[in-house]
Amino acid sequence: MAQAPQNPYTEAGVDTAAGDLAVELMKSAVRRTHGPEVLGGVGGFAGLFDASALLSYTKPLLATSTDGVGTKVAIAQAIDKHDTIGQDLVGMVVDDIVVVGAKPLFMTDYIACGKVFPERIADIVRGIALGCEQTGTALVGGETAEHPGLLGINDYDVAGAATGAVEAEQVLGAERVQPGDVVLALASSGPHSNGYSLIRHIVAGKGISYGAHAADFDRTWGEELLEPTRLYTLPLLRLIEQFPGAIHSLSHVTGGGIAANLARVLPQGTWTELDRSTWSPLPVFRVLADLGGLGLEDTEGTWNLGVGFLAVVTAETADAAASALRAEGIATWQVGVVSDGARPGDAHGHFEEGAKGVDGGAVRLVGTYASSAL
Repeated sequence: MAQAPQNPYTEAGVDTAAGDLAVELMKSAVRRTHGPEVLGGVGGFAGLFDASALLSYTKPLLATSTDGVGTKVAIAQAIDKHDTIGQDLVGMVVDDIVVVGAKPLFMTDYIACGKVFPERIADIVRGIALGCEQTGTALVGGETAEHPGLLGINDYDVAGAATGAVEAEQVLGAERVQPGDVVLALASSGPHSNGYSLIRHIVAGKGISYGAHAADFDRTWGEELLEPTRLYTLPLLRLIEQFPGAIHSLSHVTGGGIAANLARVLPQGTWTELDRSTWSPLPVFRVLADLGGLGLEDTEGTWNLGVGFLAVVTAETADAAASALRAEGIATWQVGVVSDGARPGDAHGHFEEGAKGVDGGAVRLVGTYASSAL
């Protein structure tokens, strides 16, 4: 009997059948993100989104963002847990869009791997779909690429891109900020998806296994470090709607830390000092800093230290805005006030400004962190 012909692509290490199975496993999760604006099914060459909703705008501006999860995926691979990385991806991509006040419309994802394990890919995409549901974003397409020889058999990386829309007259940004505005801090859920190269360096330096029990957290190190990124988009969109004109700028605290990211959304000539004593960094940051022989202040340009977002709002709205966010389940507190005029000297540290090429305001953290959660 003649043998079935071999697929040369399979012999080269690419399993197209496994890719097809992964799509089947993720279909239902992806479809849950689809409203009537999404046309066609899962698996097309391009996702279709009905843009007629933009006809209700006077002058719609499209906002777009792209990002990945970074080296946090190495921890997911180490403990074979892949169902939360997708939410991290949505946080890094979609929560950048809301910074300008835009409502997310749709997102696409890309997964590159050394070998397609259908259940693993489906877990990743289910996490993306869950994050999209929680931010009101349609997941309209994606791609899984198998790269044998380039990536190890258990290696993968994820990236995504999203598009949103905002009325031109309602775009948030530095130009709206006024002296006297209050800076509100919104609590993070942990490191989110930033600073993991330092985290992994510290953990490796201490010979800690991600599967080992961490007494400080009452779960494994891997589980603690895979805590999903908090998603802020819908609570912030509701805040903007509830207090029209009172939310002036927003800052997503990602790479670069608190001061650098806030400086990007303040106007030139303004400055603010953020009071460390108004919050206590989460235990994960304290434990990691201690293991690495670092002071918390040494990590401020790397980790969010418990602040995932910042909102610059009018002084008369600050208390009500903070209460509204707390009602959404996000701990929120006043951390500073925007000023202009002469800036204080450097006795309490230098101001961060010009971050990521943006000629914005100046920000520094002052004081000492609270010793326990407030």
